[in-house]
Amino acid sequence: MIKLQLFTTAGCHLCELAEQTIHNAGLSPDYQLELVEIGDNDQLVEQYGIRIPVLRSGKGHELNWPFDEDAILAFLNMDARV
Repeated sequence: MIKLQLFTTAGCHLCELAEQTIHNAGLSPDYQLELVEIGDNDQLVEQYGIRIPVLRSGKGHELNWPFDEDAILAFLNMDARV
């Protein structure tokens, strides 16, 4: 299982769009998406507050918004090779 994290917060319409974009990318069942609520953690708010939504791979690489399905697939392909 390959874990992906999407840093998000309640009421963020871009975060909702990013989550839908990730689901539409047609990732294999090997990928599991975890939504990380930054509002519950001051350190995460400081780190991601103006950057969300941000997709983080299991290796810790990050893809900043805006992204589309092709960018997600390219990001994960690159991450798999690194």
